[in-house]
Amino acid sequence: MPTYAYRCRECTSTFELNRPMSESSAPASCPEGHDDTVKLLTTVALTGSASAPVPAGGGGCCGGACGCG
Repeated sequence: MPTYAYRCRECTSTFELNRPMSESSAPASCPEGHDDTVKLLTTVALTGSASAPVPAGGGGCCGGACGCG
């Protein structure tokens, strides 16, 4: 289930909720019970695995296949 971050406009606390994507736009109350909250824009960092193979060619703009690297 995705995690969504919110900020309370009344007490300024930030909190997270795990909820289904179908409920992503549903209102959320802060842990203090306030209803005036806003969903924050969050980013997800996608990283490769340390064991991912390195492409042959040694780098460059396209792994060396175009002759530029």
